[in-house]
Amino acid sequence: MSTSSEPAIRVEGLVKLYRRTAPRDQFRTLKSALVERSLTRNLSREEAIVALDGIDFEVARGEAFGVVGGNGSGKSTLLKLIAGMIRPSSGSVRVTGRVAALIELGAGFHPEISGRENVYINGAVLGLSRREIDRRYDQIVEFSGLAEFMEEPVKNYSSGMYVRLGFAVAIHTDPDILLVDEVLAVGDEQFSHRCLRRIEELLVQGKTVLFVSHSLDLVAGLCDRALWLEGGKQRLVGNPRRAIDAYRQEVAEREGEAHRVESDRAEEGERGDDGEPLRWGSREAEIVAVRLRVGEGAEAEERYLLESGAPATFEIDVAAHRPLDDFVFGIAIATPRGVSCWGTNTDLAGWRPERLEGTGTVRIHCPALRLAPGEYLVDVAVHAKDGAPYDYRRQVLGFTVTSEERGEGVYFPEHRFAFEGGIAWREPNRDPV
Repeated sequence: MSTSSEPAIRVEGLVKLYRRTAPRDQFRTLKSALVERSLTRNLSREEAIVALDGIDFEVARGEAFGVVGGNGSGKSTLLKLIAGMIRPSSGSVRVTGRVAALIELGAGFHPEISGRENVYINGAVLGLSRREIDRRYDQIVEFSGLAEFMEEPVKNYSSGMYVRLGFAVAIHTDPDILLVDEVLAVGDEQFSHRCLRRIEELLVQGKTVLFVSHSLDLVAGLCDRALWLEGGKQRLVGNPRRAIDAYRQEVAEREGEAHRVESDRAEEGERGDDGEPLRWGSREAEIVAVRLRVGEGAEAEERYLLESGAPATFEIDVAAHRPLDDFVFGIAIATPRGVSCWGTNTDLAGWRPERLEGTGTVRIHCPALRLAPGEYLVDVAVHAKDGAPYDYRRQVLGFTVTSEERGEGVYFPEHRFAFEGGIAWREPNRDPV
């Protein structure tokens, strides 16, 4: 990363409001426009959609800067403001250097003319002279892989071909700053790898990259820092792993809460996305609530995102509507596609029931929950020993497992590699988070 004191991008107090579509928001009469020197009414927050609100950050020269967040969080709006495609409602955006932006699929392309003609038009818009485009044209075509389609009108291009051509033009303008939105996800695997290699080459040359993607692992691997946006507000700027984990934690907690709310509402006959019932049983004993706590002892907290191998406790609150002496508590974990990962119950573990009356809590503690990174759903049940269900609740909560390690399957045992003889490796990077 460059040590220049002048940042490539400086964003201060950035606010962007969009006018809601309503009859009162339409253009007014020419007379009122002349009197107030405006063709539109002044926009207040109460009548606007707040796309971005109070955004502050800097991007250093030569830095790879990621932006993460859910749909509608303001990521694309932010890139458009930095690219100068739209203007802020208040605050400022200062950019130093030539900018190339790949933000919207097919942006700047005329559908009725050929790919070749669009290269010249797009290159001119990005600041290249015709002579410069002439010199780079063959490189652009070679990078895009569209040589046999360059005389075709781009309206006949697929979405992936749009991305190929747009990216090929953008990176051959010698930009100081490259803005890349999620459009890279449209391209195929081979072209995506080619684009990422080119981005890494630009970074080595001291160029700046601002990268928006829903691929959080890609942001973590490529970027020096990351910004997490949520609902148009800046939640966190810093180490990409820290920003991504905070974002994942928020998503996991919302999904866990959503699963619990959905399960709380689930009555007989209600069905999940797979068409199967979410809840059934006699309700002689009823599962009132289910929680996931991460950590040990007093430090354990209710969370729905955890590192693989972290200690975890599943808590089941139960209420018996009459005294019972025949009962079994069970739990099962599966992937969203229904792959069974683990399950157990008190009978399998050797516990013999004596009495269940009133309310109580069952805790299943896992000293190290070694699931592979991914999303998981939990089923819980209380039933008689012969299997007759008192209360069976499917997908009662969801949680997310993360890990810097990678592997296949659902089980993630603690492991290490060792080598001897004529085998040499460089140690994997273990950057502190």
